[in-house]
Amino acid sequence: MATVKSAKQNIKPLFDNVLIKPLEAESKTASGIYLPDSAKEKPQIGMVMAVGAGGISSDGKKVSMVVKVGQKVMYKKWGGNEVKVGMEEWLLVEQKDILAIVEK
Repeated sequence: MATVKSAKQNIKPLFDNVLIKPLEAESKTASGIYLPDSAKEKPQIGMVMAVGAGGISSDGKKVSMVVKVGQKVMYKKWGGNEVKVGMEEWLLVEQKDILAIVEK
């Protein structure tokens, strides 16, 4: 379990929640056209900043965390809850809302 320390705040996700810092959306298309902020899509890739200890399944078994702090992940487009960390908007999502771990 990891904790994020922000000015006067300690954020420690509970259960199977994961705190994600969204990465910036691309500002340029593959063909080189620059996009205005209003045309950018909501990012779906972010960096794991903190994770909970794990949850309990419906049949009472412990669910361990698959993702770790520092991993880049792809998450559901409309999943999670936005939380303010310092001056930035981050996401608090359940582990089940993470679709993939993005590797180099």
